[in-house]
Amino acid sequence: MNSISTRNDKSIDWPTLVMFTLGFWLSASLILDLVIMPSLSASGMMAQNGFASAGYSLFGIFNRIELVCAATILSGFLIFSRNHTLIHLRQTWLIALAGVLFVIPLIYTYILTPQMSGLGLSLNAFDTVQTMPTGMIYLHEGYWVLEAIKFIAGLTLLRWCYRDSCRIA
Repeated sequence: MNSISTRNDKSIDWPTLVMFTLGFWLSASLILDLVIMPSLSASGMMAQNGFASAGYSLFGIFNRIELVCAATILSGFLIFSRNHTLIHLRQTWLIALAGVLFVIPLIYTYILTPQMSGLGLSLNAFDTVQTMPTGMIYLHEGYWVLEAIKFIAGLTLLRWCYRDSCRIA
């Protein structure tokens, strides 16, 4: 009848996980935006007919990774708010910024990437001069605005999470 129960105290260190995920996500986005895409453009791959499907595959995979990172970050900040480990004045701002970070990859995955890939497809094999459609320019501008918002919100969350984790420890 006597049973000894031991509690497994190997819980997740959420502040570390959130900071690692934010750092990974933001650095991967910088590498994609500032290294991979410019090198593909400089090599002339973006002018080829098959780039739209290759770009859809590349961004499709990366967008899903972004969704996992954003869900982890939002979950972490919801756990912080539940455990009251955040400063209460910033608690709603932190959750709102984490929510914005979750919405941005949703927009990328389900709106921007399919639209850009659809506009980039060459449906006329006899067309020799390929110019960027006007709609693609607006989608690129929207992408860069969302990227700027993502970096500002992500760095703000990273800074606040680091300050709070240093204060807790």
